[in-house]
Amino acid sequence: MPTELTVRAVHQGGMRITAGNGRYSLAMDYPLKPGETAQGLKPLEVLLASLAACSGNTLALLLNRSHQPFTGLEVTARGLRRDEHPTAFTEITLDFTLRGKGLDSQIVQRSMTQAEEVLCPVWAMLKGSVKIQWSITLNEG
Repeated sequence: MPTELTVRAVHQGGMRITAGNGRYSLAMDYPLKPGETAQGLKPLEVLLASLAACSGNTLALLLNRSHQPFTGLEVTARGLRRDEHPTAFTEITLDFTLRGKGLDSQIVQRSMTQAEEVLCPVWAMLKGSVKIQWSITLNEG
């Protein structure tokens, strides 16, 4: 049976929105004037954050299942977007940094491929329309 997720977005004036699920909320903004300071993440930044969180959590789950001794994981997501409207992403790069002594690079690569191809739902939704590249850096310690 499908699971329904619900988020409610409330306009706060200007281009500001507060979105939440009833328990947690997130402020988003999209300044229209040059030099104007945003009062939250831009919606496309939230999309990048969703991909980084989903892929990072999926990789962490798979590495834990494989008994890989990682002590830290960071994901940096960068997106290139079109200049014309809609200013959608044309390319996204994910840079994963793993820390830990004794990480098996083959297990890490296999886990990353499984996260990309099978398990991360955000990645699955985006990869049909956006080129997504990734890299992994392993750091001892």
